[in-house]
Amino acid sequence: MKVDIAIIGGGASGLTASVSAKIANPSASVLVIEKLQKVGKKIIASGNGKCNLSNINISRFNYHGSINAMEIINRMPDYKSFFTDELGVLCVTGSEGREGGVYPRSNSSATVLNAIRLKMQELGVEELCECEITEIIPIEKGFRLIYKNGDIICKRLIIAAGGYAGPSFGTDGGIMRILKNMGYKTSKICPAVASLRTDANKLKGLKGVRVKGEVSAISEGKILRTEKGELQFNENNISGICVFNLAYLFQEYEGKLALKIDLMPDIAEDELIRYFDSLRKGRSDLPLEEFLTGAFVKNLAVYLVKNSVARPLTDKISTLGNTEICKLISKIKALEFEVTGCSPWQNAQATMGGIHSSCVNENLESLLHKGLYLCGEILDTAGDCGGYNLQWAWSSGILVGRKAAFYDKN
Repeated sequence: MKVDIAIIGGGASGLTASVSAKIANPSASVLVIEKLQKVGKKIIASGNGKCNLSNINISRFNYHGSINAMEIINRMPDYKSFFTDELGVLCVTGSEGREGGVYPRSNSSATVLNAIRLKMQELGVEELCECEITEIIPIEKGFRLIYKNGDIICKRLIIAAGGYAGPSFGTDGGIMRILKNMGYKTSKICPAVASLRTDANKLKGLKGVRVKGEVSAISEGKILRTEKGELQFNENNISGICVFNLAYLFQEYEGKLALKIDLMPDIAEDELIRYFDSLRKGRSDLPLEEFLTGAFVKNLAVYLVKNSVARPLTDKISTLGNTEICKLISKIKALEFEVTGCSPWQNAQATMGGIHSSCVNENLESLLHKGLYLCGEILDTAGDCGGYNLQWAWSSGILVGRKAAFYDKN
């Protein structure tokens, strides 16, 4: 099989690249190669099936890695120009309670995938599914792609195969390994937009607890980043969007990263002292385990008292001393957990790390192999939770599609 442009990966960036290439150069033959039975499986799962496709509050602070994602995003059409004007997808903001999040008006990710595939069919983009590329060989006028049943010759190659996150969606890092064998440099790779693991013993009694608060990632006493939102405590990890947005820091601070949680960020310590003094008087004859009833859910209330007061919870509240109340307030305002790892790849939404910026130019063309472009999650950039990673996929896909459409190796 011979084509002008081959695209490895039928996810968000790959499908967008195919549309962009055909719009830019209708005469070019474009083939999307997907290892799964169908393209777009990860798009369908995004945003809990509702496809958080962008964010109106996008900025450089939402991206992490050696690739300057915002420089490229700012050069490309915004989500309205691409999805509404080009693909006919009506969008709304604010769905799902995520500030600034952009979603299809239908509230269904299938709407987005169907619109993209409809445009692909209209333009004449071809798909080859259940095809896993096992080797990429640079040849004189392009590339030879090897797979189980044969090979594909292409003049230009776009690699949009994703990273390691969500292997059930076909993104298992296979193409990343091929590129590393071809001489491409990668940054340290770890899960991003994921829960963070900690000592299960430290979480005993908290499984299933959800609470709103403020969480800071700290390293050696330095606050690296602070997020607000709902946290969820599980058997051996802490999750929630606010934690997901800190997970990328594990790449740089592994072994010296901790989470510090303020369970009452809106209440000052002096207010808490007055509140607890009132509780101590009003509930004087009740056991200590009831001290925080009304302030937190039962499991969390008992956990905080138990880990602040070193005596039986059957003792009366009236016996609480001022020092013990101060310890309890410290626990509420600075509950700390050492980070021991990230969630496994199957539970991560994105990959931190990937092909380093030193391997590509400003148009995401390889500096090692002319005519080879990379886009999406396979590159060394990861966005926060809330539509940022999909926006990067669309923007980088549009860019490489346009550039590959007019590339002349000669």
